[in-house]
Amino acid sequence: RLEMQNFGVKVSMIEPGYFKTAISNIENLENNFLSLWEKLPEETKASYGENYLKEFLVALRKMLKKCNTNLTLVTDCMEHALTSRFPRTRYSAGWDAKLLYIPLSYLPSALTDVV
Repeated sequence: RLEMQNFGVKVSMIEPGYFKTAISNIENLENNFLSLWEKLPEETKASYGENYLKEFLVALRKMLKKCNTNLTLVTDCMEHALTSRFPRTRYSAGWDAKLLYIPLSYLPSALTDVV
């Protein structure tokens, strides 16, 4: 962003929370993860433990249930960044980005690791 400033280019960052898109499709994510897991050496799988895969997939499903379906929150940020005379440096779309990720970004790393 700062490198482009010298060329008169204004860069805005859009930082969305979790949204339901083709990227967050549960079947695709699970299949991709299972495919990668199968390619791992047995030693690596053993290091993670037997329950790692099951617990990860359960957590993934829970997270994806909370994904926002209203993509206009993101596209509205894009529109504002592209058409505004004075676009913001950062845009946060979604309640999780505003209430969780932004406050976490201001905390020391040691504290965010705990959270």
